[in-house]
Amino acid sequence: MRTSTRRGVSRRVMAAAAVALAVVAGSAVATVTAVAQPDHGRARNVIYLVGDGMGRTHVDATRQRYYGAAGKLVMETMPTIGQVTTYAVQKNSGQPGQPDFVPEYVTDSASSATAWSSGVKSYNAALGVDAKGEVVPTLMELAKQAGYRTGNVSTAEITDATPAGQMSHALARGCQGPDYSAAACQDLAVTGEALPTDDVRVTPIADQIARNGTADVVLGGGLARFDAADERALEKQGYEVLGSPADQTVATRDDLQDADGRKVFGLFNRGNLTIEKFKRENPGAVQAAEPSVAEMTRAAIDLLDGGKKGFYLQVEGALIDKRSHANDAAQALEETKAFDEAVRVALSYAKRDGNTTVIVTADHECAGFNIIGKGSYTNAEAVTPPGNVDGGNTANSSAPSRASSGALDATRSTGPVNGSGATDAGNFAPATFRTPDDPEGVEDGSPEASLWLTYLSGNHTGAAVPVYAYGPGTRDLAGTVDNTDLFDVVGHALRVVR
Repeated sequence: MRTSTRRGVSRRVMAAAAVALAVVAGSAVATVTAVAQPDHGRARNVIYLVGDGMGRTHVDATRQRYYGAAGKLVMETMPTIGQVTTYAVQKNSGQPGQPDFVPEYVTDSASSATAWSSGVKSYNAALGVDAKGEVVPTLMELAKQAGYRTGNVSTAEITDATPAGQMSHALARGCQGPDYSAAACQDLAVTGEALPTDDVRVTPIADQIARNGTADVVLGGGLARFDAADERALEKQGYEVLGSPADQTVATRDDLQDADGRKVFGLFNRGNLTIEKFKRENPGAVQAAEPSVAEMTRAAIDLLDGGKKGFYLQVEGALIDKRSHANDAAQALEETKAFDEAVRVALSYAKRDGNTTVIVTADHECAGFNIIGKGSYTNAEAVTPPGNVDGGNTANSSAPSRASSGALDATRSTGPVNGSGATDAGNFAPATFRTPDDPEGVEDGSPEASLWLTYLSGNHTGAAVPVYAYGPGTRDLAGTVDNTDLFDVVGHALRVVR
């Protein structure tokens, strides 16, 4: 992998950043076949898709549940496949290779977003700042300054970590708005003393997004983070505002379909967007008027396409992570499938266009999702953990002796279930799902279902995540790369990084 930008951004990046930062400071299926990719290294457009919390098992299990063992998700048909390491660093740490470098092996979404957006390792909760709290430019800022059209789509609040990582600079990801709070925005462990409230690093993220113009198209959730002043600021910059932050009227799918401005701001829920299952089962509910991540992706591409230079679009399928934190296997799989439909939209456009790079990856794995043997159970279900064969060895990694079924904890082993949340001890029992390979009559939740899934925890893990890519400049993503390398790949494709 290139090393020219791994230890810091280039002079060209910093020159572009001076202008960009001046702005912020003021304020799938089995029938899909693999595709070949263009051979040149520069792209007119880049579409970067993030399955939040999407580990390797999320991809494998989604494929098996919906398409069977021999099927493929759309992302799996892309010609370049690799994996991404995701570790963060501790506060006030140096970068890799520096004497004061101290890793943090499990990342959150904020430090991960900062890694690919700005090319530096940072601490958990940091957005657009390095581990010592210094502002670093983001790819979306650099792309905007270089003349690209820009877009940011998410099924989370648009002020949440992954989308905010491209459009803001914050010491703490919780500084979302609508109002400033010292408790949410300051971090004395990094800065030593409180920063003045006009410093961008403690400015609520919603205020930054509404005023810095980093993204031409902003689609997602989080309307409650914005207010009337934000709406006025957006309109002053020429945004077509769908719905209304001023009176908290959410936008709808119909509003999005009618949008035709060069700048569009549309938020479809006061909080995170709604899971696909609820919308499907409640067609008359107000939430059913929310667009899917695929619909938002298609609309964003349509709105951004046709510019003189090209566009850079980031898309997040955030609810994979939200449902994994809740140990909700069924909806984690359905949201992964919905995200893959957004990949289909992006890849179809790229193949038609002929000069578009598409990258699909994740920020981290969530909850230690695993496929286990049919009819088996997890160690967490036992009254006491099974003893190791070599239990006297403190470094032991040998296979444990399995406890008998009579040693199961009744509160954590209730048979095949799909639990409702990480606080439910029963969620450690397997969730089971029928697949296309099962005989007729086999149902989800039954012992006969062939796909058995379980969770390790309700939190993130440090596992590497998959990356799939198509288009100019993506061959360096084959094999194992770090999340900061994604900054290099996208930056080179867009010509904003040397």
